[in-house]
Amino acid sequence: MIDKRNIFLIGPMGAGKSTIGRQLAQQFNMEFFDSDQEIEHRTGADINWVFDIEGELGFRKREQQIIDELTKKQGIILATGGGSIKDKDTRNFLSARGIVIYLETTIEKQLARTQRDKKRPLLNQIDIPPQEMLEKLASERNCLYEEIADITISTNEQSTKFVVNKIISILAKY
Repeated sequence: MIDKRNIFLIGPMGAGKSTIGRQLAQQFNMEFFDSDQEIEHRTGADINWVFDIEGELGFRKREQQIIDELTKKQGIILATGGGSIKDKDTRNFLSARGIVIYLETTIEKQLARTQRDKKRPLLNQIDIPPQEMLEKLASERNCLYEEIADITISTNEQSTKFVVNKIISILAKY
């Protein structure tokens, strides 16, 4: 349908990138990757451990290397980490090597979707309440998501199936 072009999902944590990415991969019969899961697989440790040991800078370096490697593949769907777009090289890899879809959502939806998830190092900080952290991240990152997005889709009130079908109908025009 989309001639096996790469599809890269960007957006904040809790936007649904991994869930939607898996379903798109099934629909298109494409290979699915999640950059956070790749980091965990390759390090043998969870994201929180990598953050604790290497700090955000070390984590972002790993993330940039993995996204560079994965985006060189053909016919994949990649769900990126919410902060991956902070790196200029990563933004360039994504925008040059595939169709970038920004899954946008509100802070309220992010809070609801991530409240029980312990694999969110930036939300597990003791000194900053989750809502305050999400607002800070949104102010830093939303313009970067918009900058490289080919397509922007809200995931606020829609079911996963609705969003997947909407993406499929938009991509049919590509």
